[in-house]
Amino acid sequence: MSARGNWDQYFMDIAQQVATRATCDRKHVGAVLVRDKTILSTGYNGAIRGLPHCDEVGHMMENGHCVATVHAEANAIIQAAKNGVGIDGATIYTTASPCWPCFKLIANSGCTRIVFGEFYRDPRIFEYAARLGLQLVGLGAAAQPPSPATGT
Repeated sequence: MSARGNWDQYFMDIAQQVATRATCDRKHVGAVLVRDKTILSTGYNGAIRGLPHCDEVGHMMENGHCVATVHAEANAIIQAAKNGVGIDGATIYTTASPCWPCFKLIANSGCTRIVFGEFYRDPRIFEYAARLGLQLVGLGAAAQPPSPATGT
């Protein structure tokens, strides 16, 4: 019997390592774009290229969110585009479920699968993923959204 983990856990472990590069100390998130068991691109949440990082100069807060950062999922998609790497049909591994704006980017990017570590903020992604035929996979107990009845 092999001690090797499955592919989803392997790429999620890489996304967790990518998250250590994040520069917004409010939440460290990493993302990895994969197709055919090959990494296409990575991204982590951080400042706009060329600007100082939140963990150095503070946060730009709006409605309880730091809006100075570019999210990990967006950065992974941007990095692929910048390098001319097609991501149609790819899976994105992200350490936290995508927020609504990132979910829309992922859906329009041609990714067909989202694998996430912990649930983060927006339950709409479940309904819209189902409507779009976009596979949404949560890994572990922290991947479950809060129950509407209990809020936990």
